[in-house]
Amino acid sequence: MTACLLSRNIILLSDPYINNRILNEGGVVMKNRKILLPALLSIALVFSLIITASVLNEASVMAQGQVIPMIAAGYTHTVGLKINGTVVATGENEFGQCDVGNWTDITQITAGGAHTVGRKIDGTVVAVGNNEFGQCDFSNWTGITQISAGGAHTVGLKTDGTVIATGWNDYAQCDVGNWTGITQVTAGYAHTVGFKTNGTVVAAGWNDYAQCNVGNWTGITEVTAGAAHTAGLKTDGTVVATGWNDYAQCNVGNWTGITQVAPGYAHTVGLKTDGTVVAVGNNEFGQCDVGNWVDIAQVAAGGVHTVGLKARGTVVVIGTGDESVIVKWNLGLVAPQINWGLIGVIIAVAVVGLAIFFERRDRRA
Repeated sequence: MTACLLSRNIILLSDPYINNRILNEGGVVMKNRKILLPALLSIALVFSLIITASVLNEASVMAQGQVIPMIAAGYTHTVGLKINGTVVATGENEFGQCDVGNWTDITQITAGGAHTVGRKIDGTVVAVGNNEFGQCDFSNWTGITQISAGGAHTVGLKTDGTVIATGWNDYAQCDVGNWTGITQVTAGYAHTVGFKTNGTVVAAGWNDYAQCNVGNWTGITEVTAGAAHTAGLKTDGTVVATGWNDYAQCNVGNWTGITQVAPGYAHTVGLKTDGTVVAVGNNEFGQCDVGNWVDIAQVAAGGVHTVGLKARGTVVVIGTGDESVIVKWNLGLVAPQINWGLIGVIIAVAVVGLAIFFERRDRRA
Protein backbone atom coordinates (compact mmCIF):
# COMPACT_ATOMS: atom_id res chain seq x y z
CA MET A 1 0.00 0.00 0.00
CA THR A 2 2.78 2.43 0.92
CA ALA A 3 4.67 1.59 -2.24
CA CYS A 4 1.55 2.27 -4.32
CA LEU A 5 1.03 5.63 -2.71
CA LEU A 6 4.66 6.58 -3.18
CA SER A 7 4.51 5.46 -6.78
CA ARG A 8 1.36 7.50 -7.34
CA ASN A 9 2.95 10.61 -5.77
CA ILE A 10 6.02 10.24 -7.97
CA ILE A 11 3.83 9.98 -11.05
CA LEU A 12 1.87 13.09 -10.02
CA LEU A 13 5.00 15.08 -9.36
CA SER A 14 6.52 14.03 -12.62
CA ASP A 15 3.48 15.28 -14.56
CA PRO A 16 4.51 18.67 -16.07
CA TYR A 17 0.95 20.01 -16.04
CA ILE A 18 0.45 19.19 -12.36
CA ASN A 19 3.87 20.54 -11.41
CA ASN A 20 3.23 23.83 -13.22
CA ARG A 21 -0.15 24.13 -11.53
CA ILE A 22 1.34 23.53 -8.08
CA LEU A 23 4.15 25.99 -8.74
CA ASN A 24 1.79 28.63 -10.12
CA GLU A 25 -0.68 28.31 -7.25
CA GLY A 26 2.16 28.40 -4.76
CA GLY A 27 3.53 31.48 -6.46
CA VAL A 28 0.18 33.18 -6.26
CA VAL A 29 -0.09 32.31 -2.58
CA MET A 30 3.43 33.52 -1.95
CA LYS A 31 2.79 36.69 -3.94
CA ASN A 32 -0.48 37.35 -2.16
CA ARG A 33 1.17 36.77 1.19
CA LYS A 34 3.96 39.19 0.37
CA ILE A 35 1.39 41.79 -0.63
CA LEU A 36 -0.94 41.10 2.28
CA LEU A 37 1.62 41.43 5.06
CA PRO A 38 2.84 44.92 4.08
CA ALA A 39 -0.78 45.95 3.62
CA LEU A 40 -1.68 44.78 7.12
CA LEU A 41 1.41 46.48 8.47
CA SER A 42 0.49 49.75 6.77
CA ILE A 43 -3.07 49.60 8.10
CA ALA A 44 -1.83 48.91 11.63
CA LEU A 45 0.66 51.76 11.48
CA VAL A 46 -1.96 54.20 10.17
CA PHE A 47 -4.38 53.01 12.83
CA SER A 48 -1.83 53.54 15.61
CA LEU A 49 -0.84 56.98 14.31
CA ILE A 50 -4.45 58.15 14.09
CA ILE A 51 -5.28 56.99 17.61
CA THR A 52 -2.02 58.30 19.05
CA ALA A 53 -2.74 61.68 17.47
CA SER A 54 -6.22 61.64 18.99
CA VAL A 55 -4.89 60.95 22.48
CA LEU A 56 -2.13 63.54 22.13
CA ASN A 57 -4.67 66.07 20.91
CA GLU A 58 -6.83 65.47 23.98
CA ALA A 59 -3.80 65.88 26.24
CA SER A 60 -2.75 68.99 24.32
CA VAL A 61 -6.15 70.61 24.86
CA MET A 62 -5.78 70.06 28.59
CA ALA A 63 -2.20 71.35 28.65
CA GLN A 64 -2.85 74.43 26.54
CA GLY A 65 -5.80 75.50 28.66
CA GLN A 66 -3.96 74.61 31.87
CA VAL A 67 -7.35 73.53 33.14
CA ILE A 68 -8.44 70.15 34.41
CA PRO A 69 -12.23 69.93 34.78
CA MET A 70 -13.42 69.61 38.36
CA ILE A 71 -16.49 69.78 40.60
CA ALA A 72 -17.12 71.43 43.95
CA ALA A 73 -20.08 71.02 46.30
CA GLY A 74 -21.25 73.73 48.68
CA TYR A 75 -23.84 73.33 51.37
CA THR A 76 -26.76 73.61 48.93
CA HIS A 77 -25.15 74.35 45.57
CA THR A 78 -22.83 72.64 43.09
CA VAL A 79 -20.18 74.14 40.84
CA GLY A 80 -18.37 72.75 37.81
CA LEU A 81 -15.18 73.93 36.12
CA LYS A 82 -15.07 73.34 32.36
CA ILE A 83 -11.95 72.54 30.38
CA ASN A 84 -12.09 75.97 28.71
CA GLY A 85 -11.79 77.77 32.06
CA THR A 86 -15.44 78.78 32.35
CA VAL A 87 -17.69 77.79 35.23
CA VAL A 88 -21.24 76.48 35.67
CA ALA A 89 -23.27 76.31 38.87
CA THR A 90 -26.68 75.21 40.07
CA GLY A 91 -28.59 74.97 43.32
CA GLU A 92 -29.67 77.49 45.94
CA ASN A 93 -28.80 81.00 44.78
CA GLU A 94 -30.16 83.24 47.52
CA PHE A 95 -26.86 85.13 47.76
CA GLY A 96 -25.88 84.86 44.11
CA GLN A 97 -23.46 82.02 44.82
CA CYS A 98 -24.33 80.47 41.46
CA ASP A 99 -23.78 83.64 39.40
CA VAL A 100 -20.56 82.47 37.77
CA GLY A 101 -21.62 82.63 34.13
CA ASN A 102 -19.17 85.42 33.25
CA TRP A 103 -16.09 83.85 34.82
CA THR A 104 -13.18 83.02 32.50
CA ASP A 105 -9.58 81.81 32.83
CA ILE A 106 -10.44 79.83 35.98
CA THR A 107 -8.16 76.96 37.00
CA GLN A 108 -9.72 75.92 40.33
CA ILE A 109 -13.10 76.25 42.03
CA THR A 110 -14.32 75.78 45.58
CA ALA A 111 -17.77 76.10 47.13
CA GLY A 112 -18.52 77.20 50.68
CA GLY A 113 -21.64 77.56 52.77
CA ALA A 114 -23.19 80.19 50.52
CA HIS A 115 -20.33 81.50 48.42
CA THR A 116 -18.27 80.30 45.47
CA VAL A 117 -14.62 81.07 44.85
CA GLY A 118 -12.46 80.67 41.75
CA ARG A 119 -8.72 80.87 41.25
CA LYS A 120 -7.63 82.46 38.00
CA ILE A 121 -4.71 81.44 35.84
CA ASP A 122 -2.78 84.55 36.95
CA GLY A 123 -3.02 83.61 40.64
CA THR A 124 -5.75 86.09 41.53
CA VAL A 125 -9.11 85.14 43.03
CA VAL A 126 -12.75 85.90 42.23
CA ALA A 127 -15.86 85.17 44.27
CA VAL A 128 -19.65 85.49 44.36
CA GLY A 129 -22.22 84.88 47.07
CA ASN A 130 -22.68 85.77 50.69
CA ASN A 131 -20.09 88.30 51.82
CA GLU A 132 -21.45 89.14 55.26
CA PHE A 133 -18.11 88.42 56.91
CA GLY A 134 -15.85 89.49 54.07
CA GLN A 135 -15.36 85.92 52.86
CA CYS A 136 -15.38 87.21 49.28
CA ASP A 137 -12.90 90.07 49.78
CA PHE A 138 -9.80 89.19 47.74
CA SER A 139 -8.82 92.50 46.19
CA ASN A 140 -5.23 92.22 47.48
CA TRP A 141 -4.71 88.49 46.94
CA THR A 142 -2.01 87.54 44.43
CA GLY A 143 0.27 84.59 43.88
CA ILE A 144 -2.38 82.11 45.00
CA THR A 145 -1.86 78.45 44.06
CA GLN A 146 -4.86 76.90 45.82
CA ILE A 147 -8.11 78.02 47.45
CA SER A 148 -10.68 76.52 49.79
CA ALA A 149 -14.04 77.92 50.91
CA GLY A 150 -15.45 77.12 54.34
CA GLY A 151 -18.74 77.93 56.00
CA ALA A 152 -18.17 81.68 55.90
CA HIS A 153 -14.43 82.05 55.41
CA THR A 154 -11.99 81.48 52.58
CA VAL A 155 -8.40 80.30 52.67
CA GLY A 156 -5.66 80.70 50.07
CA LEU A 157 -2.29 79.02 49.67
CA LYS A 158 0.50 81.23 48.32
CA THR A 159 3.42 80.28 46.11
CA ASP A 160 5.84 80.62 49.02
CA GLY A 161 3.98 78.06 51.15
CA THR A 162 2.31 80.60 53.43
CA VAL A 163 -1.44 80.90 53.92
CA ILE A 164 -3.89 83.80 53.83
CA ALA A 165 -7.51 83.82 55.01
CA THR A 166 -10.49 86.14 55.09
CA GLY A 167 -14.02 86.04 56.48
CA TRP A 168 -15.73 84.87 59.65
CA ASN A 169 -13.16 84.39 62.42
CA ASP A 170 -15.09 83.83 65.63
CA TYR A 171 -13.22 80.58 66.22
CA ALA A 172 -9.83 81.85 64.98
CA GLN A 173 -10.23 79.78 61.84
CA CYS A 174 -8.54 82.57 59.90
CA ASP A 175 -5.52 82.78 62.20
CA VAL A 176 -3.14 81.07 59.81
CA GLY A 177 -0.70 83.90 59.17
CA ASN A 178 2.18 82.09 60.87
CA TRP A 179 1.85 78.88 58.87
CA THR A 180 4.79 78.04 56.62
CA GLY A 181 5.81 75.14 54.42
CA ILE A 182 2.20 74.40 53.47
CA THR A 183 1.37 72.46 50.29
CA GLN A 184 -2.41 72.15 50.68
CA VAL A 185 -5.18 73.91 52.61
CA THR A 186 -8.79 72.98 53.28
CA ALA A 187 -11.58 74.86 55.05
CA GLY A 188 -14.46 73.37 57.03
CA TYR A 189 -17.45 75.09 58.56
CA ALA A 190 -15.35 76.94 61.14
CA HIS A 191 -11.92 75.33 61.04
CA THR A 192 -8.94 75.35 58.69
CA VAL A 193 -6.46 72.55 58.05
CA GLY A 194 -3.08 72.66 56.34
CA PHE A 195 -0.84 69.93 54.99
CA LYS A 196 2.89 70.61 55.30
CA THR A 197 5.80 69.67 53.06
CA ASN A 198 7.18 67.40 55.77
CA GLY A 199 3.97 65.32 55.80
CA THR A 200 2.54 66.71 59.02
CA VAL A 201 -0.81 68.44 59.45
CA VAL A 202 -1.76 71.66 61.24
CA ALA A 203 -5.19 73.07 62.07
CA ALA A 204 -6.86 76.18 63.51
CA GLY A 205 -10.37 77.11 64.52
CA TRP A 206 -13.41 75.44 66.05
CA ASN A 207 -12.47 72.22 67.84
CA ASP A 208 -15.49 71.21 69.89
CA TYR A 209 -15.58 67.81 68.19
CA ALA A 210 -11.79 67.36 67.99
CA GLN A 211 -11.87 68.13 64.28
CA CYS A 212 -8.55 69.93 64.69
CA ASN A 213 -6.80 67.07 66.48
CA VAL A 214 -4.55 66.18 63.55
CA GLY A 215 -1.16 66.90 65.06
CA ASN A 216 -0.21 63.22 65.35
CA TRP A 217 -1.14 62.25 61.81
CA THR A 218 1.69 60.85 59.67
CA GLY A 219 1.99 59.37 56.22
CA ILE A 220 -0.65 61.76 54.89
CA THR A 221 -0.90 62.83 51.22
CA GLU A 222 -4.10 64.88 51.33
CA VAL A 223 -6.39 66.48 53.91
CA THR A 224 -9.99 67.62 53.54
CA ALA A 225 -12.34 69.29 55.99
CA GLY A 226 -16.06 68.74 56.33
CA ALA A 227 -18.49 70.71 58.44
CA ALA A 228 -17.12 69.50 61.76
CA HIS A 229 -14.85 66.62 60.85
CA THR A 230 -11.54 66.23 59.05
CA ALA A 231 -10.31 63.36 56.88
CA GLY A 232 -6.83 62.47 55.77
CA LEU A 233 -5.75 60.25 52.89
CA LYS A 234 -2.67 58.17 53.63
CA THR A 235 0.10 57.08 51.29
CA ASP A 236 -1.10 53.47 51.44
CA GLY A 237 -4.61 54.35 50.23
CA THR A 238 -6.24 54.14 53.65
CA VAL A 239 -8.10 56.97 55.36
CA VAL A 240 -8.14 58.50 58.84
CA ALA A 241 -10.76 60.87 60.23
CA THR A 242 -11.44 62.87 63.35
CA GLY A 243 -14.25 65.07 64.60
CA TRP A 244 -18.04 64.98 64.76
CA ASN A 245 -19.20 61.39 64.29
CA ASP A 246 -22.90 61.30 65.19
CA TYR A 247 -23.71 59.76 61.81
CA ALA A 248 -20.61 57.53 61.65
CA GLN A 249 -19.11 59.89 59.07
CA CYS A 250 -15.67 59.22 60.54
CA ASN A 251 -15.94 55.42 60.32
CA VAL A 252 -13.52 55.07 57.43
CA GLY A 253 -10.91 52.87 59.07
CA ASN A 254 -11.66 49.88 56.82
CA TRP A 255 -11.37 51.76 53.53
CA THR A 256 -8.56 50.70 51.19
CA GLY A 257 -7.46 51.60 47.69
CA ILE A 258 -8.64 55.21 48.08
CA THR A 259 -7.29 57.98 45.84
CA GLN A 260 -9.44 60.91 47.04
CA VAL A 261 -11.59 61.62 50.08
CA ALA A 262 -14.34 64.25 50.37
CA PRO A 263 -16.11 65.05 53.65
CA GLY A 264 -19.48 66.80 53.46
CA TYR A 265 -21.74 68.12 56.19
CA ALA A 266 -22.37 64.78 57.91
CA HIS A 267 -21.08 62.21 55.43
CA THR A 268 -17.75 61.25 53.90
CA VAL A 269 -17.08 60.01 50.39
CA GLY A 270 -14.08 58.12 49.04
CA LEU A 271 -12.95 57.54 45.46
CA LYS A 272 -11.27 54.19 44.80
CA THR A 273 -8.48 53.38 42.37
CA ASP A 274 -10.87 51.46 40.13
CA GLY A 275 -13.19 54.46 39.69
CA THR A 276 -15.86 53.22 42.09
CA VAL A 277 -17.04 55.18 45.14
CA VAL A 278 -17.72 54.44 48.81
CA ALA A 279 -19.52 56.58 51.39
CA VAL A 280 -20.45 56.61 55.06
CA GLY A 281 -22.51 58.89 57.27
CA ASN A 282 -25.92 60.51 57.15
CA ASN A 283 -27.95 59.02 54.31
CA GLU A 284 -31.31 60.70 54.86
CA PHE A 285 -31.44 61.92 51.26
CA GLY A 286 -29.56 58.99 49.71
CA GLN A 287 -26.32 60.96 49.56
CA CYS A 288 -24.36 57.80 50.39
CA ASP A 289 -26.01 55.60 47.75
CA VAL A 290 -23.03 55.63 45.41
CA GLY A 291 -22.36 51.91 45.24
CA ASN A 292 -23.25 51.66 41.55
CA TRP A 293 -21.08 54.55 40.38
CA VAL A 294 -18.27 53.63 37.98
CA ASP A 295 -15.66 55.44 35.88
CA ILE A 296 -15.47 58.30 38.41
CA ALA A 297 -12.46 60.63 38.33
CA GLN A 298 -13.37 63.01 41.19
CA VAL A 299 -15.92 63.24 43.99
CA ALA A 300 -17.33 66.14 46.01
CA ALA A 301 -19.58 66.10 49.08
CA GLY A 302 -22.01 68.89 49.93
CA GLY A 303 -24.54 69.47 52.67
CA VAL A 304 -26.77 66.53 51.81
CA HIS A 305 -25.66 65.59 48.30
CA THR A 306 -22.75 63.86 46.60
CA VAL A 307 -21.38 64.64 43.16
CA GLY A 308 -19.14 62.57 40.92
CA LEU A 309 -17.19 63.71 37.87
CA LYS A 310 -16.71 61.00 35.28
CA ALA A 311 -13.53 60.64 33.25
CA ARG A 312 -15.16 61.89 30.07
CA GLY A 313 -16.54 65.02 31.72
CA THR A 314 -20.12 64.06 32.50
CA VAL A 315 -21.43 64.44 36.04
CA VAL A 316 -23.55 62.28 38.32
CA VAL A 317 -25.24 63.39 41.53
CA ILE A 318 -27.33 61.90 44.31
CA GLY A 319 -29.14 63.50 47.23
CA THR A 320 -30.77 66.91 46.98
CA GLY A 321 -28.43 68.38 44.40
CA ASP A 322 -30.58 69.61 41.49
CA GLU A 323 -30.01 66.39 39.57
CA SER A 324 -31.93 67.40 36.44
CA VAL A 325 -29.45 70.20 35.70
CA ILE A 326 -26.21 68.57 36.79
CA VAL A 327 -26.63 65.39 34.75
CA LYS A 328 -26.69 67.52 31.59
CA TRP A 329 -23.25 68.98 32.28
CA ASN A 330 -20.23 67.96 30.28
CA LEU A 331 -17.14 69.67 31.66
CA GLY A 332 -14.68 68.14 29.22
CA LEU A 333 -12.09 65.39 29.24
CA VAL A 334 -10.60 64.78 32.68
CA ALA A 335 -8.01 62.19 31.61
CA PRO A 336 -7.74 59.60 28.81
CA GLN A 337 -8.96 56.31 30.27
CA ILE A 338 -7.43 54.02 27.65
CA ASN A 339 -4.08 54.58 26.04
CA TRP A 340 -5.21 53.72 22.54
CA GLY A 341 -1.96 55.11 21.17
CA LEU A 342 -0.01 52.48 23.07
CA ILE A 343 -2.43 49.80 21.93
CA GLY A 344 -1.98 50.91 18.34
CA VAL A 345 1.80 50.68 18.66
CA ILE A 346 1.47 47.19 20.15
CA ILE A 347 -0.70 46.14 17.20
CA ALA A 348 1.85 47.55 14.76
CA VAL A 349 4.73 45.77 16.50
CA ALA A 350 2.74 42.52 16.48
CA VAL A 351 2.13 42.80 12.73
CA VAL A 352 5.82 43.56 12.13
CA GLY A 353 6.68 40.47 14.15
CA LEU A 354 4.32 38.34 12.06
CA ALA A 355 5.75 39.78 8.85
CA ILE A 356 9.29 38.90 9.92
CA PHE A 357 8.18 35.42 11.01
CA PHE A 358 6.47 34.60 7.70
CA GLU A 359 9.31 36.10 5.69
CA ARG A 360 11.89 33.95 7.44
CA ARG A 361 9.69 30.87 7.17
CA ASP A 362 9.20 31.45 3.46
CA ARG A 363 12.95 31.82 2.96
CA ARG A 364 13.56 28.52 4.75
CA ALA A 365 10.89 26.91 2.60
